[in-house]
This record gives sequence, C-alpha cells and structure tokens, in this order.
Amino acid sequence: MAEGGVMENMPVYENVDVNTKPFHIGAFRNLWLEVLKPEQYSFSQTEPAVQDVEFMEEMGVSPETLEEVKTICSTESLLSHPADEAPDPDVVPPDSKLATLKLRKKKQDYKKTLVRESIGRHDIYANEMEMLAVGRKTDNPRNSVPEGEIILSFNIVYPVLFERFKHVRAYQTLHVLGSQKLTDLRDAICCVSDLQVFGEFSNTPDMVPQFISKDLYKSAFFFFEGTFFNDMRFPECRDISKTTRDWAKNKDFPDFKMAKMEDTIFYDLRMKVGYPYLYCHQGDCEHVVILTDIRLAHRDDCLDATLYPLMTHKHRVVTRKCCVCHLYISRWITTNDALAPMDPCLFCDQCFKKLHYDDDGNKLVPLRCEHRGI
Repeated sequence: MAEGGVMENMPVYENVDVNTKPFHIGAFRNLWLEVLKPEQYSFSQTEPAVQDVEFMEEMGVSPETLEEVKTICSTESLLSHPADEAPDPDVVPPDSKLATLKLRKKKQDYKKTLVRESIGRHDIYANEMEMLAVGRKTDNPRNSVPEGEIILSFNIVYPVLFERFKHVRAYQTLHVLGSQKLTDLRDAICCVSDLQVFGEFSNTPDMVPQFISKDLYKSAFFFFEGTFFNDMRFPECRDISKTTRDWAKNKDFPDFKMAKMEDTIFYDLRMKVGYPYLYCHQGDCEHVVILTDIRLAHRDDCLDATLYPLMTHKHRVVTRKCCVCHLYISRWITTNDALAPMDPCLFCDQCFKKLHYDDDGNKLVPLRCEHRGI
C-alpha cells in the first residue's frame, strides 16, 4: 500500500485532543492485521513454557537469568503478611517498606478523618453494566466474536431539546462490532420519544394501544461524513432526510449522498473519532452521536457476538413520581383537569382512575389525558 494511502487511513488529530481526521474503518483494521502477528490478537492463552521461550529469544537471556528474574519479580516477594495467614486487604501494616503500601496507609488514615454517612447509588453501580460483560463467552462457537474483529464505542447524547442535559455525560455508551450493520446500532439506541403512546384516552383509559411510537414511526437516519443513511427496512419507512437535503440544495450547499442503513456495515464507513455526528428519528428528535474509541477485540472483551451492540453505560435519571401518592412512577399526564393540583399533572395508574372515574368507569370531570408510554 502506498505511503499516502496508509496515512489516509490512520486516525491522526485534526483538532488536537478533540477529534481526528476522517479515515476508513475497514482499511484501518486491515492495517492493524498487517502489522500484528496472529498470536498477538488471538483469544487463546499462550502456554507458560512457550511464553518463557519467546521471552528468552526476544530479550536474549539465558534460562538461569530468566529464573532469577522470576524470583525477584515474583508476587510472593510483595507479600506483607505471613504465608500461613489470609491477607486482609483493608489492613496495611504500619511498618511497611513498599512505597505503594505507604501511600495506601496514608490514604486510609486520611479517610478516617472524613465523615460520610452513605454512598450514592450512582457511585456504587457506575461501572456495573460494563463489568457484567467483561470476559463473557458463548457456548456456541458460531456466535463467538472472530479474532481480529474491530470494536467501536459510541456515546449517544440526550436529544438536543433537553436543555438541562446538554453539558452532562452521555445518555448511553454502546459497543458495536465492525461487521454489524448501522441498523443494529439504531435498534440499540433507547430514547423516551420511542416509548411514548400518542392519543387522548380520557374516555377509554382501559383501552390504551399496546404499540409505542417506535412501532408506528419507524423512519430514522444517521448522518456520517456527508452521507445520510436512512432506515428503509419496512414499507412504512420514509426518507425523512429529504427535507434537509432540499433545504441544503436551495442554499447552494454541496450535494449530500444517500445510502440505506440496512445495507451498510461499519467497515464501509469513513469517520472521525471524537467528532459529533447526527442520529434523527421520530421526525425531529435529534441526538448527537460520537465515536469515542476504535480498537481490536481481545480475550478480556465480551466475546458473545449476540450481545452486541453492548450497552456499558446508561445515565441514571430521577423518575417522575405520581403527584398524588408520590410513590409510584407516573403513567398519565392530564391537562384542563379540575381535580388536579397543577396543570399539567402526573398520575400513576391507580390514582388516576380512582380520582377521575366512578365504579362504573364513567368520567367524573372534563379533562384531557395522555399516556406517558412504557
């Protein structure tokens, strides 16, 4: 491959510490596989004897030197407790000579001076989703992630209409395989707009439709590097990017390309790491999508391909409770409601029906209500 072609497919900074220049994901993977030996990205464990031989050959040392290094660098030399006693990780010996243990002792003594009655739930479970997937494997070899596969990490930001969430962490972090289609990422993105049930149901509260907005309005698109990737899997899908393309054409912008989301895999894309892209669904619900990392899969990753796209983070938000009982999550929102303490007002299922309907299901006062979805 020519030198210019190699550099074109290497992720180098366009804006320092912000984003890279665009590069081809499939070509970038091929460059890695050309440079690395198969055993360097293999998922299988190398036998210790083979590791010893490879180490001696690479470092040019004798077997005697290797054994001496093993003795000096052995973890047993780092023990700070008698060999016949079980270690207590919370207790650091006061006369320790290791610098790391001295720092740990100093930190423990400092923590004792702090008063903290409880730990936040978010702090406890911050890495829970990521740790559940580490090293997971499948019993079916056909569902295993192949060696040399690329894993891409995407941050999905809250919709732009959420003013309060514009400058906080990503709503979701998803890992996808390079061989997966864009529709796989699209289906894994969870948004409150997809979960709503549209309609006015004050006369028939027990007959709320079982479908949600995502089942009814299936059109969506990604915008990556000047190309609109539309979801056209279903007959009812429409090209909702046409409005934007027509506007851009009237404003003398360059023509944008079009492609189908279901016909494109991530290996086909040219993207920038750290650059904000667009995901649009439900007509006008827009999310910023950022590719934050791209790397080869290794043996400690989740190797079950059926679990990808893999969610490793989801921002925890406070749910809105019922305005009457303040106990259950609200499912109904009412307006022009004479019995409500505010307008609009949120109710759970039980409080909504007991307050607004008699035993025969007849509405007691005029109101307008909508179901908040699942």
